[in-house]
Amino acid sequence: MRLFWIVIAVLLLGLILLIANHDSGQVFGIENNTFAGVLYLSLWASVLIVGLLGSRTRMRNALRDIAYWLLILLVLMTGYQYRYELQDTASRLTAGLVPGSPMTLSGDSQASIMLDKAANGHFEVRMDVNGHTVQALVDTGASITVLTAADARRVGVSTEDLSYSVPVMTANGRAMAAQARVDSVRIGPIERDNVPVLVAAPGRLERSLLGMQFLGSLSSFEMRGDRLIMRD
Repeated sequence: MRLFWIVIAVLLLGLILLIANHDSGQVFGIENNTFAGVLYLSLWASVLIVGLLGSRTRMRNALRDIAYWLLILLVLMTGYQYRYELQDTASRLTAGLVPGSPMTLSGDSQASIMLDKAANGHFEVRMDVNGHTVQALVDTGASITVLTAADARRVGVSTEDLSYSVPVMTANGRAMAAQARVDSVRIGPIERDNVPVLVAAPGRLERSLLGMQFLGSLSSFEMRGDRLIMRD
């Protein structure tokens, strides 16, 4: 039985990798369809091997083990066939629990995400800047993405060397900001590299802003009621 559960763990890990990497089309350099076929064949091979090793057990136990394998086969096949729906469900749950979490939309030829309006009436977004999560407001009135001084330091910008000489308008009024550049800005599957940003002077901006420079690089973005849809 120990071998049984080890095999199950390996197969489940393979299925998770397959679902997680469906956007890239490959798992460990193997095409998704090929990798799925390997998992399927491995499952049947495992059934035969465990069956042979356990052939000395009583018939009742053997039938029980076969039923386990058939159930697991059904679960694995169902999980793979509905992998896109499962990802959408997971994205919806995350978006509901964590404000600003982008939900990836499947079925489009383009990479698309959707944001729900926050309780404060604004669209908030959890974006990835240089590998760090930054909570920002979507601001169509900002021409460029603006980071708070604290967020800039957290993503690796050396704020001590910046020159705060660029005037910007914020909710708190006029403030001074400095020009900087980050390696990447990513929202869900949409990513931009080598992105110029502004860094607000310390204490002058409460929340980072996602500006029109990023939004304007999309093929489209539209508001549908309480939802904002971005298409790469």
